[in-house]
Amino acid sequence: MGLIIFRLTILVLISTAGYFYPPFILSRQAGALTGFVLGLLIILLETRVRRAQFRIIWTASIGTLLGVLVGWLLGSIYHTVVQTLEMATFIRIFFLIAFPYIGFLLGIKKPEWLEPGYFVNFFRSKGEDHIYKLLDTSVIIDGRIAEVCDTGFIDGALVVPQFILKELQLVADSPDPLKRQRGRRGLEVLDRLQKTSKVRVVISELDFPEIKDVDSKLIECAKSLKAKIITNDFNLNKIAKLQGIEVLNINELANALKPVVLPGETMRVFILKEGKEKDQGVAYLDDGTMVVVDNARRMIGQTVDITVTSVLQTTVGKMIFGRYNGELH
Repeated sequence: MGLIIFRLTILVLISTAGYFYPPFILSRQAGALTGFVLGLLIILLETRVRRAQFRIIWTASIGTLLGVLVGWLLGSIYHTVVQTLEMATFIRIFFLIAFPYIGFLLGIKKPEWLEPGYFVNFFRSKGEDHIYKLLDTSVIIDGRIAEVCDTGFIDGALVVPQFILKELQLVADSPDPLKRQRGRRGLEVLDRLQKTSKVRVVISELDFPEIKDVDSKLIECAKSLKAKIITNDFNLNKIAKLQGIEVLNINELANALKPVVLPGETMRVFILKEGKEKDQGVAYLDDGTMVVVDNARRMIGQTVDITVTSVLQTTVGKMIFGRYNGELH
């Protein structure tokens, strides 16, 4: 209600100014009408500005000012070249209209081009600061990215868009205790990355309001920044690759780093529970790989040496089959 009163006050003031000080040598009534129309245009502009992000307003303003400057310079140069005054005037007006328009559109459609960091990086030699990797919500909550970064295998900058932070916040505020715990874990992982990680973490304001789906926003963000996406999400992995975006999957990395086990090798495991078949025991390696051991059902709760008989690669991971050697440790 207060905003409506304020807008009406603005309309009345501008209309009154037009009545007592009519522009363009108009009558008082025409001046008041002109002021009223201008007031409506100002209010319309104000409503559009309120909906836009500050980053877009800023870059659009910078783009327009740069366009005016370039248009004025080019108009001045061509003014000394052409022969007639009419042609010189037309060229000046053309440049002063065309270039601010182009700058305004660049500020809206490509705001990252007008950010100070873009100009700094443009004149800087290509280095690791140009290597961007976008973090997905799933990989932040997973937490293993922190350990990977601590090893120094990840270079460049990790970029976390604001819409990913908002999604994490929604999960952390969820009434479901499991979701709430996952969300808080993700926020803790981000805090750890910012404080102790060997890579730089950047919080990006880049957003795409017309896109509602977070995964689609992340893909557009990757295209805009020419970045890679780090994720554990199977669907996002497939969609991003279909659109030509390079994806780093932590699960695939973990599977690649699992030790190679060959039939005939001996390994030591802790028999945790009984298996599905007769006399089978089940153990797990540190990386979560299941080990099914024949003749080990009676050894539940104990550490034994086994001989690997076969290795099976499944869609969910690797399974190792072995035989109990009869030695207890």
